[in-house]
Amino acid sequence: MRKGLALSFLAALTACSAGEETPKGRGIDCALGGSDKFLPECFVKDSRVGERRFLTVRNKTGAFRRLEMVDDGRGVIAADGADEAVAKWSAEGVLEVAVGGDRYRFPARMKSDAPQP
Repeated sequence: MRKGLALSFLAALTACSAGEETPKGRGIDCALGGSDKFLPECFVKDSRVGERRFLTVRNKTGAFRRLEMVDDGRGVIAADGADEAVAKWSAEGVLEVAVGGDRYRFPARMKSDAPQP
């Protein structure tokens, strides 16, 4: 009985702290769940695994997407999950990435030899 109570208490503590904690990283604009309006409510962190470079984007609910940075002009591709990442460059130098019903705007520079939008 004690073990069950302890596990329930730990699960409740974890749930409370996870919902209150603000994601860490650089802030970026995002439009989540099919919204048309971009808001500064997402956060991105860079990481490396060997030679591969990743961006982990989190929103305030704790949901996240992992994207892999690529050097072929696309900018990023989906690193996980079933949804494909579709990236397009804007004239303002922003990489807009759509994954499922979510869209993210990354300030970025396009490589000079990459295909133009």
